[in-house]
Amino acid sequence: MSRIGKKPIEIPKNVKVNISDGIITVEGPKGKLSMSIHPDMKVYTDGNSIKVERSSDDPFHRAMHGTTAALIRNMVKGVTEGFTVGLEVVGLGYRASLKGGNLELSLGLSHPVVFPIPPDVKIEVKENKIYVSGIDKQRVGQVAAQIRAFRKPDAYKGKGIRYEGETLKLKAGKAAGKGKK
Repeated sequence: MSRIGKKPIEIPKNVKVNISDGIITVEGPKGKLSMSIHPDMKVYTDGNSIKVERSSDDPFHRAMHGTTAALIRNMVKGVTEGFTVGLEVVGLGYRASLKGGNLELSLGLSHPVVFPIPPDVKIEVKENKIYVSGIDKQRVGQVAAQIRAFRKPDAYKGKGIRYEGETLKLKAGKAAGKGKK
């Protein structure tokens, strides 16, 4: 049995959970999230916890069991605490700033990169660090990945946009040719 799937998901006091017609809706102080449940998974509330059960021991059902439980757990955490991903802008002259409803990035290109901020995500900029936060873990990660894709860290100098705490293995570069003509 799935070790993640068989653990009950605790429902905090300030969170409401509604399960009907194959859709689970979780509402908390930060917002409301909903997700459709796979028809082979049985999701129900038991007191102040949510339980997920599967119909068989088929490998697909075992995988869906753990995945469904993890997604519901992320929904509960999202509406109570939220999720934040930090990005660092590294490089001489590389800058990030908020202008209106857009994130403006100067990344050594001939033009500034303008990224419109989606309504379901909040972006903050502090000293060349970008913080992407929201209640949906998938959406926060996706927006952070889109911002990082504008200028991934290069392999030689490490300049670009990287995740906070990301370690890079830099390449040595070109060695001077000795004795070559």
